[in-house]
Amino acid sequence: MKLRRDIFQAISDPTRRAILVLLTSQSMTAGVIAENFDAARPTISKHIQILNECDLVEANQKGREIHYQLKVEKMKEIDQWLAQFRAIWENRFNQLDDLLDNLKDNKNEK
Repeated sequence: MKLRRDIFQAISDPTRRAILVLLTSQSMTAGVIAENFDAARPTISKHIQILNECDLVEANQKGREIHYQLKVEKMKEIDQWLAQFRAIWENRFNQLDDLLDNLKDNKNEK
């Protein structure tokens, strides 16, 4: 039985996150991606394979080469998950702003 990888495991690795950033500008072959790292090409290929298994990138055959590109739709899933935390922090920052404004107003009244 093959374990299903999840996107959060995929983005937990800094090399895989860097690969995703590289692919935001254009599709690339594994060789071109590997040129951007100090790791062995098989290591980078393994990272690409994990990203592909998690559906964060897709592979397209162009002649003899395979080009990888970012799947933006899947990145939206990550953004939606993070949105709940973003809302919590924005609320907390707003509360802090209100508190600071109240303290400032109280100080000015004295």
